[in-house]
Amino acid sequence: MAKASRSKKTKAKAPPPSEDSDFSLSSLQEALDAEKRFAASEEQLLHFYEQMLLIRRFEERAGQLYGLGLIGGFCHLYIGQEAVAIGLQSALDNDRDSVITGYRDHGHMLAYGIDPKVIMAELTGRQAGISKGKGGSMHMFSTEHKFYGGHGIVGAQVALGGGLALAHQYNEDGGLCLAYFGDGAANQGQVYETMNMAALWNLPMVFVVENNQYAMGTAVRRSSAETEFYRRGAAFRIPGMDVNGMDVLEVRQAAEIAFKHVRDGNGPVLMECNTYRYRGHSMSDPAKYRTREEVQDIKDHKDPIEALKKMLIEQGHAEDDLKAIDKDIRKTVSEAADFAENSPEPGAAELYTDVLVESY
Repeated sequence: MAKASRSKKTKAKAPPPSEDSDFSLSSLQEALDAEKRFAASEEQLLHFYEQMLLIRRFEERAGQLYGLGLIGGFCHLYIGQEAVAIGLQSALDNDRDSVITGYRDHGHMLAYGIDPKVIMAELTGRQAGISKGKGGSMHMFSTEHKFYGGHGIVGAQVALGGGLALAHQYNEDGGLCLAYFGDGAANQGQVYETMNMAALWNLPMVFVVENNQYAMGTAVRRSSAETEFYRRGAAFRIPGMDVNGMDVLEVRQAAEIAFKHVRDGNGPVLMECNTYRYRGHSMSDPAKYRTREEVQDIKDHKDPIEALKKMLIEQGHAEDDLKAIDKDIRKTVSEAADFAENSPEPGAAELYTDVLVESY
């Protein structure tokens, strides 16, 4: 196999911050506190509502298909966390920016606007799936959309995200890497190794902790000495942001502030989005470590979709119109499920594809 030629072009790395350089953990937080919510247009509000509702209905149907045995292996649903993916990814530059996440990845792919049919086909292990049915629930992937997974190893995606950010810097393409991880993954050592390198090299990277309060089943307060994760970048001089991840407009506003900071060449940002998952960690988790009353209280008072629905109604949108949107989305999801069930499984020859890169 021919060796790939190495470019002789060299790029000057940004110098590490000096001891005398200004650093404030609260600088970006103060900007967010000054203006908590994104000033969305009516069109944007409706789009956020539709996208969050699509994730919710898609994940509900995925749960049903798992129960019927049509989805195998692990399946981690995003129900309750929709505002995080929609708020952040709606602010990305899809021509330049890259995204990487863990195994709770269906919602992030839907937030891109990727066809639900190919995502559902992937969940059910079909040839028409976005990873040809070989990735399944935990390993969604789309280089076309600069979405690099979908990773099953807890926290491993963060280190890979550092590599993506380095590539953006090296190629001078103006892009940034958005790396998602959970409160459980936040205690992995590789996360902090990546933070250190990202700060040293001034990489264009946004670390996003989706704090859904329970990791695989252990409450944050029982597993983390520092439960305010946005503070954890301070040791590496990375500013942090504490964000209400159940409010899509606050998440979007935080994204506007964080992304500008990174694009202006100021290095990485650590964002904590406090959210909540309604279902268990995976479909095999009965979630007995919390009460039904706790979950119901979140649904009744903090649900991101219901909150936005209430706002739309207050602005004059008829409730019947919003019900019609829900009906259309349910139809879209049903069509995606039918498509997946009727698609063929990958042939045996597929075992030998996508396992080796011959040349660049």
